[in-house]
Amino acid sequence: MLPQLSIHNRQRRHKIPLPWLRKTGAAAMPACLAAIKAPDAPLASLPEIEVSIVSDKEIARVHGEFLDDPTPTDVITFHHGEIIISAGTAERQGLEHRHPFDHELALYLIHGLLHLAGWGDHEAAEAREMARRQETILRDALKAV
Repeated sequence: MLPQLSIHNRQRRHKIPLPWLRKTGAAAMPACLAAIKAPDAPLASLPEIEVSIVSDKEIARVHGEFLDDPTPTDVITFHHGEIIISAGTAERQGLEHRHPFDHELALYLIHGLLHLAGWGDHEAAEAREMARRQETILRDALKAV
C-alpha cells in the first residue's frame, strides 16, 4: 500500500504549484518505496506523509530547535512521516543550479522520501548515490506527470 501524501503550502512569498507537486510526488512514490534500504525504514510502514512548504525563517527555527543549527536548509525529514521544505531555499538553489523552482521543490520532496526510505547524506559516498537516485526518480516522475 502506498503512503498518502499530504502536501501543504504554509508560507506566503512563493506561489506553489500544489496540484502538480502532489501528482509528481505520487508518481515518485513507487520508486522511493522500491529504494527502501532496510525493512525497518519508516517509509515501509507509514500510512501518511505530511509535507509542509515553509519560509526560510520557519525552517531555520525548526532546524535550530531539532538539529541545533538555526540556519535555513532545504529539507528536514522526521521519521514519524513529516517533511518540511523551504520555498526560499528552493528558489535560491534552483537559480544556482539552473533548475525551475517547481522541479527544485519536487527534488526536495523526493529527497525527504528517500530519507524516510533509509537513505542518508552525511557520508560522501552515500550522499552521491542518494543524489543520483533522487535525480533519476525525479526524471522518471516528470515523464509520468
